[in-house]
Amino acid sequence: MEGLGTQVIVELFDCNKVDINNTEKVKEIMLNAARISKATIIEHIFHKFSPHGISGVIVISESHFTIHTWPEYGYVAVDIFTCGDFDYKAALDYIKTEFRSERSSVFNFQRGILPEIFKEEQRSVLMEKANAGCLKERRIP
Repeated sequence: MEGLGTQVIVELFDCNKVDINNTEKVKEIMLNAARISKATIIEHIFHKFSPHGISGVIVISESHFTIHTWPEYGYVAVDIFTCGDFDYKAALDYIKTEFRSERSSVFNFQRGILPEIFKEEQRSVLMEKANAGCLKERRIP
């Protein structure tokens, strides 16, 4: 089922703790990832917290890339939202490699599934995939 956009939520574990606490390194990796995906970069901002951790956002024409790091745990949270057509999978592969993540979880969600844009046969039941991989049913009025 198609929506107005795709939300990709990524959890990266066992990352390089030095790199994910380096603002310039995090910014470079995220901007390169956006470029690799062929997204159109509009603006970006990255902030380092004390004593550690970085948050950043890249606004793109297609929506956004965001990142939050927890160096003390070797953990990185990345969020990509797109209402356009670009290669976010290539961006994710690059991010995982550059942060040297030893394991990861990726969740994809369709956003903006509006009843008025469904095909007639899709209107009666909306299937939502839960994080656990099971399906839930919700009736649409």
